[in-house]
Amino acid sequence: MTQHTSSEPIVNENGNANVGAWTRLKSIQAPWAWSFVGAVLVWFAIVAIFGFGIASNVAQTALTYGVFMVLVGLGQMLVITSGVGNIDLSVPSTIALAGVVGMHVMRSANADIALGILAVLGIGIAVGVANYALIRLLRIPPIIATLSSSFIIQSVAITQGRQLPPPPALGAFATDRLLGVPYIALVALVLSFLLAVLLHRAVYGRRLSAIGQNSRAAWLAGVDVHRTRCLAYVMSSMIAAITALLLAAVSGGASLDMGVEYMLISIAVVVIGGTLVTGGKPTITGVWGASMFLFLTNAVLNAVGADAGVRSIVYGVLIIAVTVAAGGKAMR
Repeated sequence: MTQHTSSEPIVNENGNANVGAWTRLKSIQAPWAWSFVGAVLVWFAIVAIFGFGIASNVAQTALTYGVFMVLVGLGQMLVITSGVGNIDLSVPSTIALAGVVGMHVMRSANADIALGILAVLGIGIAVGVANYALIRLLRIPPIIATLSSSFIIQSVAITQGRQLPPPPALGAFATDRLLGVPYIALVALVLSFLLAVLLHRAVYGRRLSAIGQNSRAAWLAGVDVHRTRCLAYVMSSMIAAITALLLAAVSGGASLDMGVEYMLISIAVVVIGGTLVTGGKPTITGVWGASMFLFLTNAVLNAVGADAGVRSIVYGVLIIAVTVAAGGKAMR
């Protein structure tokens, strides 16, 4: 029997010869790999257009501001993993409220940082519980429930008054680096590691994936579906609250509109990163790859003068393309 060598083309069932490398690339089983491929290609495009120096600066900036995409994406990933239709649209308003309240509680004093962190986490817990209460008790679809609560949360944030600067120690933490890596990026890495342990090594992670794949089967197996989903919404809001604290520290204070751009982005990084929109299969690595890809794409769009509307269109097209591609692969 004649065997193919590595240099020979591979012939598929239709009789078409394909290049071996391309076939192997298409057969990649890790969906998150494509987000990293995209990020690398966009970075090389920046190098080709603007030069290595500017591309290096963009990469450094991505480790600070791109990390906020990672954080909101991690929270949204937990909710989307819990099953079809589950999504958290209250992320922007939660960021606004948590940031404003956190800065007011801290009063620009280093001694009040711990108290401010507790207040921010408390807001995250309250918002997450309230969101799921609307879904569970009033039988409102998640997309409607979280969108409705976002208007209420934003209104509460407006009542908090003027903007206050962060405490000096918090501001220094947000801008300092360890061996060239921003502390903010290290916070995101630690959180990612903890979530990886929770999702892939803990009982809760197995329950969440089971519910996302088939909630009725999980319920029949004895899994508390509603408690598990409620915790996913709570963790999503808590991560959004932590994001607000870091955003306020980097930008010199909290503002009511600082979370607006993260509604679509939090969904985009999850979908592009390879997490199944039907639930059950999260990928933390993909959130990182997609965040870097979108940040670098955003940097290119800014460089060519594209406004926020154009960026939103690009994000939307990418989400549609990835969703269609994932759906087509599942059907095949």
